[in-house]
Amino acid sequence: MAGVSLAGVAVFVFVLALYVRTLAPTVLYLNDPKFLDSVMLQMQVCVLGITHPTGYPTYLMLTHLFTYLPVGDPAYRVNLGSAVYAALAVVAVYAAALLLSQRVVAAAAGALAFGLGAALWSQAVIAEVYTLNALLVAVTIVALLLWREHRRDRYLLLSAFLLGLCLTNHLTSGLLLPGSFLFVGLVDWRKLVDVRLVLGGAGLFLLGLTPYLYLPIRAAMDPPMDANNPTNFGRFWYVVSGGNLTGSFFSFGPSELPGRMIFYWEHLLGNMHFLVAMVAVSGAVIMLIKDRPVGIFLGFLFFGWLFYSVENNIPDVDLYFIPTYLVLSLWAATGFGALIEEIESLIADSPRLTKGVVLAMLSAVLLFLPLLGVEKTYAKDDMSGVYRGQKEIDAVAENAAPNATILQHRSSMWYMVLVEKRRRDLTIVDPFWHNRDVSYADIVWPDDIDLATTNRRYGTDDLTGVTTAIKAAKRGRVYLLDQGVANLQLFRNAGFRVVPVKPGLLYELLPPGREPYKGG
Repeated sequence: MAGVSLAGVAVFVFVLALYVRTLAPTVLYLNDPKFLDSVMLQMQVCVLGITHPTGYPTYLMLTHLFTYLPVGDPAYRVNLGSAVYAALAVVAVYAAALLLSQRVVAAAAGALAFGLGAALWSQAVIAEVYTLNALLVAVTIVALLLWREHRRDRYLLLSAFLLGLCLTNHLTSGLLLPGSFLFVGLVDWRKLVDVRLVLGGAGLFLLGLTPYLYLPIRAAMDPPMDANNPTNFGRFWYVVSGGNLTGSFFSFGPSELPGRMIFYWEHLLGNMHFLVAMVAVSGAVIMLIKDRPVGIFLGFLFFGWLFYSVENNIPDVDLYFIPTYLVLSLWAATGFGALIEEIESLIADSPRLTKGVVLAMLSAVLLFLPLLGVEKTYAKDDMSGVYRGQKEIDAVAENAAPNATILQHRSSMWYMVLVEKRRRDLTIVDPFWHNRDVSYADIVWPDDIDLATTNRRYGTDDLTGVTTAIKAAKRGRVYLLDQGVANLQLFRNAGFRVVPVKPGLLYELLPPGREPYKGG
């Protein structure tokens, strides 16, 4: 038992050390699709705001606790939360793999295959919700496997609570709900008609959903960043149901599915070594033959998540593949375990020393397999030298004229005024993108006004930003944060002179007759 625990701790420490070593050191910046939401999440976690759909209340509240740690700046602490969630998810995969393979080495190898994958690693070093999603999914699977192993109802009740909690972080985990019913029905269908158990499970499932109450309660407290303002049922439902994100599903027809599967396969091989993937396929077959309930359960999850992700048309859809990699890692552990069992059978009559040497060599090979290509993944996901977000803040804070207007899109400017509380004299406007039909986002600092009034005052229904710049120039200085989201020629066509203040970071937009700001 001590060896089992020690191996789990070793896996946790190893992956966490890699994540922390490559962790983003401070506030991030907009980079579509690599960091689509990270800089906004950093700010919203710090101020306990409300994010874009689906709200992510569990992520916001849990990660806010990290902001009290005495290390780094607040943005670093939020990033650190992702690293801890990822490392804990790897440990949960190890626990699930151990229950499936009954082999410590096989479980550790499967867990490392998941933890060292490029997709999970990329999310472990920035502020994002996907590592917490992986943790909650993995822990739910562990609870269900423990129930199957020990047949104690408390594990089923725990899984019911975790199912609700999963939904408050990421809707893709909703597939666990029908999957869990399927699994319980295959193992012991009588549990599904045990009224007392079902009612208890339903109550705990609803308890798991209670983090959603954060959204209307916090919105009513008028937080600094109140995206979508879910203070009535319509706005609340818009947030928790995914809002405008629902339109991205079923984006590809049958003729496009082969291409989408190739797309997935390419990402899979970039995330998991080919040999590990082949072992995972073998493990899936072995599991289906030897342990049909678990095989069907994991197969249902894998193909459900695979279909959902390949049918989605969002820029960072590859991150939706992470739950499928989790299942593949469990299958890989099963395959590794079957291989160890077969070798043990073949050398059963060999001398003890020979058996020890063979098994030690085999263990070393299996643990080495997930490490193949790790140096490339390290280099690809290393964020330890990324300071662009802080450079944006410094460029604006040190160079913008008093009471100026800054045009930007989902940038570190929100972090500057709301978390660092610098340059609160500035007006921060996002004129380049918002949801035209159903949006309740407060997109202007420091005004506390509704969207319609914001549009009239700042011209943010003109997604080029030109109308906003014209209106703002009548009141004072106007700057454009260089994020690659604006067409500079459109501003020139409107009569502005575009003057670099900090090349690659900040421009001043000068109407006719105005000279650049000199400071003072």
